[in-house]
Amino acid sequence: MRVNRFSVLLGALFVAPVMSVSADIELTGSFALEQRWFLENSPYDAISNGQASLYIEPEWYWESETGLDSVTFKPYLRLDDTDSERTHSDIRELMWLHVGDDWELRTGIGKVFWGQTESQHLVDVINQTDFVEAIDGEDKLGQPMVNIQWIKDWGTASIFLLPYFRERTFVGVEGRFRLPLEVAVDDAQYESNREQGHLDWAARWSHTLGDWEVGLSYFDGTSREPLLLPQVNNQEPVLMPYYEQMQQIGVDTLAVVDSWLIKFEGIHRRSNSSDFTAITTGFEYTQVGVMGSVIDLGYLMEYQYDERGEDATSLGQNDLMLGARFVFNDIDGTELLAGFVQDLDNSNSQSAFVEAFSRINDHWKWRVDGWFFTSEDTRDTLYLIRRDDYLQLSLEYYF
Repeated sequence: MRVNRFSVLLGALFVAPVMSVSADIELTGSFALEQRWFLENSPYDAISNGQASLYIEPEWYWESETGLDSVTFKPYLRLDDTDSERTHSDIRELMWLHVGDDWELRTGIGKVFWGQTESQHLVDVINQTDFVEAIDGEDKLGQPMVNIQWIKDWGTASIFLLPYFRERTFVGVEGRFRLPLEVAVDDAQYESNREQGHLDWAARWSHTLGDWEVGLSYFDGTSREPLLLPQVNNQEPVLMPYYEQMQQIGVDTLAVVDSWLIKFEGIHRRSNSSDFTAITTGFEYTQVGVMGSVIDLGYLMEYQYDERGEDATSLGQNDLMLGARFVFNDIDGTELLAGFVQDLDNSNSQSAFVEAFSRINDHWKWRVDGWFFTSEDTRDTLYLIRRDDYLQLSLEYYF
């Protein structure tokens, strides 16, 4: 399956120069070279402290003469020198859009983002996480869908039909951020007897009410977050992904009040294994022109709560995130974001992150990312990656 996808993507890349000569088709995109340096040795044997990779993500866009129809095609390919599971390809988007008077119809493969908070996105459940890309879970696989959206005075309403399920990706045994046991991704099990063919669906309403942006959502279908169940495969212990059916109600809000952004996300999720509520809420305050300079400084604070407590599968069950965002307002668009997350139930469980980027010229950009983890409690989820602190340098080219 992976070979077939590579063939499709590489073929698409070779025909790019031919397609780009058409007046109706625009070609843009990016590729990047990335190098990670891990600051500690892995607890597992023969795993490198360095990891180099590259990715390419072109985008073709076509629009009809009337402007009512368009097609976007965005394939993705990553090559990694250490982890064979991280070498992978995907169609992030292959979407036809038709625009009506007060409605839009999208059909194909796409990405949908819901959410307002910085530290985690509880309500964002349409797309599956591409976990081999990064530890923060921000990267998503393309999701087959049919989406109709109505834009009315009373708000924007959307319905999603999701006819095919994408399984989560996991790093291999030679990769970092791995679990103590190998994840048997080829042996995934499902609660639904239709497995990946189960028809999931979702709906969302959003509207601006004065200073507030409000979103209400509902999802019914296969959970994007698998349970990892221990079992024996070929006389070796492994973890088997098990995908339950779930229902989730979500609320997200954003208020813009002067220099303040007040953010909230909350969900109630029900499945056979759990029935719980979780929230993330906080604020961002921006100080313009710090000490008379052109630099803007944003102060961030968010609280993460999960009713499941120590049984939570997420890191934020009772945690506080503090952060700062520097916007330098220079010609290169330089920004720096740094944050620290403290587990309020465990004083020895913390994580920190840093993100920085800036343009080099009209096409090139540099980016630095880093994550750092501390945990001494073997029951803590963070304990599994306590020695995976890393810095990553990326050189990105945009065309």
